[in-house]
Amino acid sequence: MASVQLNGAAIVDEAAFHGESRRAFGFPENYADTIDAWVDCLSYLRDDENMTAFRLKPNEVLEIVITDGAALQARLPDLVEEIAYCVGGINERYEDYGEKPALKLVLR
Repeated sequence: MASVQLNGAAIVDEAAFHGESRRAFGFPENYADTIDAWVDCLSYLRDDENMTAFRLKPNEVLEIVITDGAALQARLPDLVEEIAYCVGGINERYEDYGEKPALKLVLR
């Protein structure tokens, strides 16, 4: 299973989340620092679109590990809820195209 780690201690607001995501996922230079852009980039993990540094095989899953997850949850519960919601939506998008879910969110 492929894995990417976001430093939850560095995520103090939504802007920091996008900066940390840009670094960890290898989002393209034109990444818009919005949750919609985050969803869009992670919706192409099995395509040749180069939206991330990752290219998953057909049944492979990318594990998104957020370290210091409990502290992040306490500090920014709405952001953590939105991330989880988006991961679920992205996985539904993959399933709509007849593919296996591509993401697993882990708070550590």
